[in-house]
Amino acid sequence: MSSRKSPGLLSIAPMLACTDRHFRYLARIISRHIFLYSEMIVTGALLHGDSDKLLAHHPSERPVAMQLGGSDPKQLAVCAEMVEEAGYNEVNLNIGCPSEKVLQGRFGACLLAEPDLVAECVAAMVENVSIPVTVKTRIGIDNDDSYERLAGFIDSVSAAGCNLFIVHARKAWLNGLSPKQNREVPPLKYDTVYRVKQDFPDLDIVINGGITTLEQAKAHLESVNGVMMGREIYQNPYILAGVDSGFYEDYTTTLTRIEVLDTYIGYVQDRLSEGYRFNSMARHLLGLFHGVNGARAWRRYLSDNIHRAGVDEKLLQIAVDKIR
Repeated sequence: MSSRKSPGLLSIAPMLACTDRHFRYLARIISRHIFLYSEMIVTGALLHGDSDKLLAHHPSERPVAMQLGGSDPKQLAVCAEMVEEAGYNEVNLNIGCPSEKVLQGRFGACLLAEPDLVAECVAAMVENVSIPVTVKTRIGIDNDDSYERLAGFIDSVSAAGCNLFIVHARKAWLNGLSPKQNREVPPLKYDTVYRVKQDFPDLDIVINGGITTLEQAKAHLESVNGVMMGREIYQNPYILAGVDSGFYEDYTTTLTRIEVLDTYIGYVQDRLSEGYRFNSMARHLLGLFHGVNGARAWRRYLSDNIHRAGVDEKLLQIAVDKIR
């Protein structure tokens, strides 16, 4: 297994119903370098569902990682191999999702309580692929949130071959809070993530949780190897226009919002010919003009019309007149 080193790395968090292939392509139009993650895909869906569709992505998305949900080492090993063969650059194991659905399926945040099982899962994946195997985790669950428990988890899982941990700086409540509340209610403890980096200097540690500006991201990079941002980027994707120059010293001219839209329209045309639904692609554009005059009219027009039967990319050309 090869290790992915991440100094200066900025990435987009895996978000259910958000970071599908269409949004990832939109993000890549704006930033050439940000590291992308898929939505979490459970092993059962890959093994028994439409794996070709679940693994589909545009080559320009790379570097891109697939996040898996599961707790069966053999199934995860097989799925990791499928991910690698599909051309992804990394496979990530979800140990952070706190929803009741994942709890019932015995994966996600509840696995923080089973470091030996997680280590077994990671070891099985590492054995089966040459791309990096990484883990995304919380700092704790329920009242079991001591630093010693987190450090023991990372120690066990890193020994199995994981060299990069994405740490959401909140614990998760497995009962009583919705996934949305779990992103907002438990207090952020960035110092805990910083301490992990100090105690495990040979590991790459990426911090996640509550980071809403590129300036905040840069400040975190003084203490960790990388930063992962989520909802803010999805709601305001053009924030990515400052990534390449600000984090990767790439000063190539950044596309304007209109140029981004024009490029994405070409992508939509291609995907429509393959049978993808227009609204599944257009919905990711709602925040493209965030903060610009006419943004509210843009959002309203799209929201009211993208689900209509028979609409296609021409609707986007009409909608942009709300901005012009």
